[in-house]
Order: sequence, then structure tokens, then C-alpha cells
Amino acid sequence: MIVSKEYPNLFIVDHPLVLHKLTQMRESSCPPSRFRSLLKDISTLMTYAVTENLPVTTKKIKTPLVEMDAPVLACNEPVIVPILRAGLGLVDGPLSVMQDAIVGHVGVYRDEQTHLPHEYLVKMPQQMPLDRHFLIVDPMLATGGSAIHVTDVLVGRGVDRNKIAMMVLVAAPEGVKAYHARYPEVPIYTASLDSHLNDYAYIVPGLGDAGDRIFGTL
Repeated sequence: MIVSKEYPNLFIVDHPLVLHKLTQMRESSCPPSRFRSLLKDISTLMTYAVTENLPVTTKKIKTPLVEMDAPVLACNEPVIVPILRAGLGLVDGPLSVMQDAIVGHVGVYRDEQTHLPHEYLVKMPQQMPLDRHFLIVDPMLATGGSAIHVTDVLVGRGVDRNKIAMMVLVAAPEGVKAYHARYPEVPIYTASLDSHLNDYAYIVPGLGDAGDRIFGTL
């Protein structure tokens, strides 16, 4: 994993399998079924990096041979918060290794003219589990508007911003700058820091419209 020198609190997960699978996803010929499968693979691999600093304690257990003080998580598993709809593609990976995680949902769509986010759904636990960490997931961090909005939703419900992390497949420098201008303490984990945004606020080289490619609605 690379710690960005240019963008503090940006971590690039450069595992060879992640890089290889991301290249396959970038290809325009990649069909939706394969795109979804690769997305699950990458998000599973990235979960190990994202959760590396979760607190650990010990508990006494008995193995078939001896008693021992064995390492266990010192906290409950995180709340996974996909940004709908494309963020749904990054839920199954983390859930495959954190089966006790809670999944909340925030639905946001981007105005094609202004590129500003518009919220259409928030579904979180009635009693917010403020003792847990929160992981926001979305394939793209482009302008940063949707990510900022969803983080605002969590913070507005009492979540400690120091317990929030973000996992994205690809990020644009513009989005990283905008997000960290508001939430510098929130770490961003990505498989790639791409070149720039084009005139339509799409990431270059990017993936295209990740939601359409996940669900086959091109």
C-alpha cells in the first residue's frame, strides 16, 4: 500500500491482484457480469487494507492443546455505507469477511448540469451504533460532492468523523482535494489515483459510468 506524498490521508492499495483486476474492469469490453465479479474481488482485497488499524485486544480461549490469550477485535465490525446505486457493488466484498457488519444506505444522484449531489434516500439504523467504525463505499470519487454529502449525513447523526473511512475503486485528484478540504481526518483508500476530471466531471482514464456498468443499464 502506498501512502500518498501529495495528498495526506490518501492510501493507494497497489496489491498486484488489485491492479490486475482493475485493468480488466477498465476495458470497455468487460461485460456487466464480469465487472460485478471483479468489483467484489477487488473490494474484498481492499477490505484488508482498510481495516488494518481496527483496534485489537485478547481473550482467553482453549485450543485442543492449551489455553491461550488470543487476539480478537476490540470493537464491533464496521457499518458499511454504500452510496447508491453504484456503491452497492462494493458491499459484498467487505461482507464476505465481516459477516456481522451493519449495512446502511444513502441514495444520491448527480445533477448532470451542475454536477451537484441530490439525496433521495437515507436508511440507517434507528439507533445509530456510534461505537462502531463506518466505511463509506463507492466505485468513484470524482468531484467529491456525493462523498461529502454522505459524510455530512453520518456526522449529522452523531458519528465521530475519526471513525469514518472511505473506500473507492478510482479517485480523481479534484475529488480528493475537495473531500479533504472538508474532512481532512477521514482516510481515503483507493486502487488508483487517476489523472483528472473531464468537462463532464468523469474520471480520466476512469471506468465510465460505474453504476451502468454494474447493472447493465448502458
